[in-house]
Amino acid sequence: MLLLVGGSHLQRAAFAVHFRLTNISATSPFQQPDTGPHMIRTDHHGIFAATLTPFRADGTVAIEQVPALVEYYRDQKLDGLYVNGSTGEGPSLTTQERRQLAEAFVAAGRGKMTIVIQVGHNSVVTARELAAHAESIGADAISAKPPSYFRIDSPSTLVESSAYVAAGAPKTPFYYYHIPQLTGAVFPMGEYLALAESQIPNLAGMKFTSQELDEFQVCLDWQQGQGTFFWGVDEALLSAVAVGARGAIGSTYNVAAGVFRGVMDAFVRGDVERARRLQLQGIRIVRTLIARPFAAALKAVVTRAGVPMGGVRLPHRGLSGPETEQFLAEFDEAMSEN
Repeated sequence: MLLLVGGSHLQRAAFAVHFRLTNISATSPFQQPDTGPHMIRTDHHGIFAATLTPFRADGTVAIEQVPALVEYYRDQKLDGLYVNGSTGEGPSLTTQERRQLAEAFVAAGRGKMTIVIQVGHNSVVTARELAAHAESIGADAISAKPPSYFRIDSPSTLVESSAYVAAGAPKTPFYYYHIPQLTGAVFPMGEYLALAESQIPNLAGMKFTSQELDEFQVCLDWQQGQGTFFWGVDEALLSAVAVGARGAIGSTYNVAAGVFRGVMDAFVRGDVERARRLQLQGIRIVRTLIARPFAAALKAVVTRAGVPMGGVRLPHRGLSGPETEQFLAEFDEAMSEN
């Protein structure tokens, strides 16, 4: 239930992921577009998985599994990875664990996939340090959810917080992570962008995890459609594609990337009926997953595919043996529909 989007027109070639970044001025590492005071143009498109975090039996992070996990993602024909987000249990990880995972994913994915590191934290100081670390190891982009324990009270404070974090990685594209149902930062994202474009020089766009398609379409029009906006609600991908989505970051793409890529490809070809059928299948897959502990269910599928993922960290709940068996049977049935 989670997705990448940028631009206002769908083109088949847009799903090939690559990254373009050029200069703003002789003294700045970014190009200044003609359309506004600040932004970085990126060309990140396609299907990105919000990565899972593997654990050992003792509950520690199994860093040694990351190379195999990246190869699994490549076998799924994913275009990129979003590391240390909600799906990866990022808020439950220590800062050191997040650094280690960032290093491992960047090392394993370099030159193969686009790697975005989520650096958000309740402490903006820690988030800024994580941003600096991500830039130092060569991440393709950073993203950050806002602080959420102390709720942000206005769009201007939200932008100020984002700017502080993004400044830790001034040469790296920054994507704001909009997930208001978890952060409480419920503000119009068009207003956020209007304020942010003059305060965040490395702003590239946003990971938009909300069902508000009207607001998402407003975002797509920012800077005359030259920003990059990641749709983050898997079960509504087709709706987002119809208004201009060119890619997605999602949890379900860990295990069903082909179904959702099929939605996008069918729409591009003009085969709307097939796109609808595949999207309906995607909805059923998502509902099969969320009917039980979500992270544990995703990990059960990946473990069965040959990459041991271990358990989950509290407060997430795991699956018992019988629960896993029943879930996998239902998942296989949902995957075989089309």
